[in-house]
Formats: sequence, structure tokens, C-alpha cells
Amino acid sequence: MTEHEPDNPLKAAERDIMALGIATASIILLVGTGGSVMPQVMDVLSGEGGKPNVILVNALLLNIALIIFGWRRYRELTREIAERRRAEARAQHLAATDPLTGCLNRRSMFEATEDLRARAAMRGEAVAYCMIDLDNFKQINDMHGHAAGDAVLVMMCERIGTLLGREARLARLGGDEFAFVMPFPAGHADRVDDLVIRLFESLAQPFRMPELTVDLTLSIGLAADHDADGSIGLVVDAATLMHRADMALYHAKKQGRNRYFWFEPTMESELRFRNQLETGIRRGLARGEFVPFYEQQVDLDSGALVGFEMLARWRSPQLGLISPDIFVPIAEEIGLINELSERLMEQAFADAREWDETLSLSVNISPVQLRDPWFAQRILKKLVTAGFPPQRLEIEITESCLHENIGLVRSMIMSLRNQGVQIALDDFGTGYSSFEQLRNLPFDRIKIDRSFVSDLKEPGKKSRLVDAIVSLGRGLDLPLTAEGVEDEEILRALKSMGRLKAQGYFYGQPEDAEGVRTRLRAAGLLTGKSAAAARAGGDDAQTLYRTARP
Repeated sequence: MTEHEPDNPLKAAERDIMALGIATASIILLVGTGGSVMPQVMDVLSGEGGKPNVILVNALLLNIALIIFGWRRYRELTREIAERRRAEARAQHLAATDPLTGCLNRRSMFEATEDLRARAAMRGEAVAYCMIDLDNFKQINDMHGHAAGDAVLVMMCERIGTLLGREARLARLGGDEFAFVMPFPAGHADRVDDLVIRLFESLAQPFRMPELTVDLTLSIGLAADHDADGSIGLVVDAATLMHRADMALYHAKKQGRNRYFWFEPTMESELRFRNQLETGIRRGLARGEFVPFYEQQVDLDSGALVGFEMLARWRSPQLGLISPDIFVPIAEEIGLINELSERLMEQAFADAREWDETLSLSVNISPVQLRDPWFAQRILKKLVTAGFPPQRLEIEITESCLHENIGLVRSMIMSLRNQGVQIALDDFGTGYSSFEQLRNLPFDRIKIDRSFVSDLKEPGKKSRLVDAIVSLGRGLDLPLTAEGVEDEEILRALKSMGRLKAQGYFYGQPEDAEGVRTRLRAAGLLTGKSAAAARAGGDDAQTLYRTARP
């Protein structure tokens, strides 16, 4: 063993036992030899005897030396044991706690939950498991740095700790996800509700640092090992509590964040269905199950067809035809919205290439897609590949896109408009667009949200909001499109407001590519030009794409 290698605890223990044995034997010998030598020594000192036995004297001295050695080794052994115990306790503490906040970690939280459940059960109490997730915490790290984010987490744990009872246990499960477990009287879940409400109130206060003030919100999921009436559930172990609280937390996020929910059995079936959809989306994307449908856009004055808006549909073999309201949010969460949207656009450009050149194609863009700085260049490249004129394409951007990165959005809009693509502001009035944004961003059209247009359903009723939006469009010299035209009454009301484009179920349900092709063939609006023929003469389009690249 080299000098750098740690001492083997077993070998050290063996040496310690040997040293203790030597010391014990020395004491026994000391008693024996001392009984013989000490009288001789006393006689010598009193002048009454001769020289003591040298061998016995040496044995006595040796015994004394061995006793001193054994005592010193015993003291060293005691200190070593104490140090080992302190080191083991510190290692156990480090293994059980989060180094940043000092809270329990995920592994030790499981053990703490089981321990608390056992003690609460002996007293006839219930246990609540609360899972906490900070809303959009990544933005704090991205904007202000991880040091500021860490400081917020520490202060947050301090605030939570002041509200929890003596028996409650708080843990950091990872990142910005926390949990606490607490006992409460069975059948009185309102005690937990009161604590959670106070928790929301406490964390709603700004987190102040020397050079920064941060506001944050949180979502919470709760689960208990007893039913609402105080009876014990079927499965109530710690793993089940954590899983149920996690499902309740997911439900809180899904409902808009900054709120809390108790676990309910229906949440489990919803999550199972959600996982089924996620698996189906991945599989369906590979199998080409997502297809574009098209909704007619009509000029209100003439009643002439002027274009179509592309709408995504999922033809699932198991679930049938599914609307985008169901699968688009999931595709955004799992990072497939870009691939999904771009495949649909490729098909839509190929379909629209056969339409009459007077017909436009509108495509709605997800906010997630606008986070990609190369999005505009990829759109233009796809136009080139399909041979579809950019002047016939209208990109629809929702108001929510304008608040994430206004500089990047403006750059993309300018890149597309420079090549002739039209830009529309979709769902106007449902977000937070300011007049300054409308004046500075180069929009070509405003789309009035269907929720405002539906107010015109009742005979003789006028919507002040629609009137205001129409007046705003005139003032800014921006054409308008009204969504959600569903009956004759809405149509008459819109015609009285000026020249508009309209779309909605009044003109028919959205159709797939074959349905549109049949409609246009009957109306004489089908050119017969295919995307392949367009690509054969695409030199001008290639030039367009090259000039659009940065």
C-alpha cells in the first residue's frame, strides 16, 4: 500500500484491537510484577535491602511503557471514530439534500414521504403531497443569468419554509420543480387549501435583489393518501402520491398556469389519452397522415371566390379526422410543430399551383416557428421548390407572436415581404397589439377574430368592437378579413361595414385537396399546371431564393 492509498478500515480495526490487547496484558503484568518489585524498591529507598531484581524492574518499566502506548492509541482511536462518524453524517446529509437550497432532494423526499405517512397513520391523520413548478422560470435564467435564477430559488424556498409546519418536508426535485409533504386531519383538506393560497400570496410578492427585481408565478398539483371524506384510498404509497401530484400539476399547467388542482381520477385517463395522441402524432407524421384542408375566402361585395386558408387536419386510422385544436398544442410541446407545418405547406404549395392565378393561399404560422431565425428563408425555398408565386401567399401571424421577440419577427416579416409574400395579423383583438406595433410593423391585412364576428348573429345587433376594428383598418389603409361567417344575418351586417373578405361555414365546410380541385374545375378556376411542370422552368424562382438569403 502506497502512502497515497487510504488505510483499510478492517486492518486499522485489527491493529486497534491488538493495541488494546497489548495494553490490557500490560496492566495485568504490571499488577503481577509490581507486587514483587515495588517492595524491593521500597526497601532500597529505606536502606534496608539490596539491589532489586533487574529483570523484574525492566519488566515493570516495559509494562508502564506499554500502558502509556495503549492509552495514547485508545485516545487516537476515540478521536478517529468520532471523525468517521462526523464524516459519515456529513456524507449522508450531502446525499440527502440539494446543495443550492438545502432542501431534501428527490431520493430523500421519497423516504421522507414514507416516514411521514407511517407516523401520520398512527395518529389517524392524512398526508398531502404538493408538487410545485415555477412558470416560465427559464426566461429568468436566460434574461438575467443563472446566478440570479439561483438566488430566486433560494429566496423562494425560504418563503415556503416559513409557511410549512414543523413536520412538513420540503424538497427540490430538480431544476425549478419543488415539492412538500405535510400531514393534515383526515377529511379536512381545506387546511391544505388554506396553506396553498397563502403560498400563492407569498410568492406573488416580488423577489428583490441588489440590482434586480423578479416576479414569478407557479403552478401546483396536489394529491392525498385519503379520499375527500377522510377514508383511505386503495393505493396510497409515496410513489403513487408523487405520480398523482404530478398529473394534477400537468392539469394546472394545461389550464393556464398560476393555479392549483387536486388530483382527480379523470386526470389519469386524460393524461393517458394525451400520451396516446403524442405517440400517434409521431407515428402519423412518419406515415403522412397529416393533410391540408382548405377554407374558402370570398369577396363580400361580389361574392367571388378569392382564395383559401390552409387548415391542418389529422386523418388518424384509429381516431378519425382530428382538428388542429387537439394536436397542434401537443406538436408544439414535443417539438414537432416545425416539421409538421412545413410538410403541410409543401403539400399546400403543390396543390395551390394548380389553382387559377387569381386565387391566394393563406397559411397560419405557429409562434414556435417564429422563434427560428431561418424560418423566412426556409419558406422562400419551399416556394421555389413548388414553383408557387410568393405574391399569392399570405402568411398569418397571431398577436401573441409579437411579444416574444419583436425584433426577430420584424426581420422575418421584412424578408418575406421583400419577395412579395403578404403578411396578415390574425385573430386581431384577442391579444395585446398596440397601435404602435400596427403602425410600425408592415402588415398587409387584419383578420377580425370569429369571437367578435359571432356577436352579429342576432338580427339588428351591431358589434361595437367589429365597427372599431373596421374603422381602424380604414384609418391604417389595411384590408380586412372577417372570420366565422356562419349565417345570412352576419353576412348582411358585415356588408354594411364596407369592403371586406370573409370566410366561414356559411360558404361551406373546409375541404381536402380533391374536394377543392373538383370545386375549381366546375368553376373554371383550375389551370392544370402541376408543381413538377413549374419546377421544370424554375430558374427565376431560384434567383428569387438566392436574393432572399442573408
